[in-house]
Amino acid sequence: MRKNLGLALRQMRLLRGIKQTHFAQLMGVNQATVSRWERGQLALSPAQQAMAHRLLAAACDSAQDAALKRLVESSTRKVHLVCDRTHRLLAASPSRQAEWRADASEFMGRSLISFASKEILEAEATLEELGWHAGELSSLEVATGANTDRIVPILPGRVLWERIALSDGRAGRIVTTIA
Repeated sequence: MRKNLGLALRQMRLLRGIKQTHFAQLMGVNQATVSRWERGQLALSPAQQAMAHRLLAAACDSAQDAALKRLVESSTRKVHLVCDRTHRLLAASPSRQAEWRADASEFMGRSLISFASKEILEAEATLEELGWHAGELSSLEVATGANTDRIVPILPGRVLWERIALSDGRAGRIVTTIA
């Protein structure tokens, strides 16, 4: 039972994009204690369980996500926002949309990973070892090669990936073309 609670605690913390050290500070313990909780080696007291629940299950702020979407959609730069895990499109700037040979509404909520170039897929494959999903890395500059898709073309260049917490606990990724 303790191990299941530890795994759930770890998953919730990671979904919120909170590092163990920061969570430890919020809980008033050290990082090693959080690590033992997550591995199921140490039980949380009822008071600690309640506090962890309050911290990790905080009400979502959909106004924050709406503001982020407005910022992306009003940007003059080539930028788009996707779900970090699924690559589903959440928002795109007009200059990013102008690159596409179809209306952006056709892509909203759909994964864009199928349009990725070989270089993007290779960079994606390194994210786990870099600590991206664990919140140890919040931005990464990536070289892009060309893809062969005529609907969503990608040209050789560079993009900046920035990981950002969404209000529902998922992580988002802002993708900005670097001029």
